Amino acid sequence: MGVLSLLRPAKEVPTTWWSSTDPMTIRPPLRTLLILVFGLWVFGTGDAILIAAGIGNTPWTVLAEGIAVNIDWSVGQATFLVSVLVLLLWIPLRERPGIGTILNAILIAVAIEIMVPRLPTPETQAMAIAQVLVGVLLIGIGSGIYLTANLGPGPRDGWMTGLQRVSGIPIARVRGGIELTVLVVGWLLGGTFREGTILFAILIGPVVATCLNLAGRFGKPGEVHG
Repeated sequence: MGVLSLLRPAKEVPTTWWSSTDPMTIRPPLRTLLILVFGLWVFGTGDAILIAAGIGNTPWTVLAEGIAVNIDWSVGQATFLVSVLVLLLWIPLRERPGIGTILNAILIAVAIEIMVPRLPTPETQAMAIAQVLVGVLLIGIGSGIYLTANLGPGPRDGWMTGLQRVSGIPIARVRGGIELTVLVVGWLLGGTFREGTILFAILIGPVVATCLNLAGRFGKPGEVHG
């Protein structure tokens, strides 16, 4: 198994030894729950690192920051509010949240709330860009871990797949339309849209895909990965 094989992007979410067999279970294995919590915290920490870098956030965090500016909340609190509002949009789509969906809404917001005040503010552009790159990497790692736990999609992912199901529009267009919309709305509300946002948009797809492929190396016992 060579390095190129490890870095080849995954085409789907793989099954690992910690993956739940039932995404809607209310009693997942403890190992699955712990790994899910760890992945979500890593994801939230990566998001916090982007926020602290100060040169642009992810599209959804641009929206959360814009809301926070206008209602005098922290970005972490506004992130939780956005997750709750998106979950309400699941209702007409008849989507069902799992344990992972609820924990996603809570833990990513908590990680942002706790970590942002504790992270350094870069003094130079080069340091800010480096911090964005670290944040993107952590978001990719966190995504690879929590997605493979298979305990339900995050609020935003579930809304995206639900819209795709009822509309029949290709998933890439649905995702692109949603993220562009929340980015524009967040920017108009005062969220930070700068070069860090563009770097995130360019890098996050390949980083998440590669992290999923790496997670797939940890298959169920007895499986052989080439």
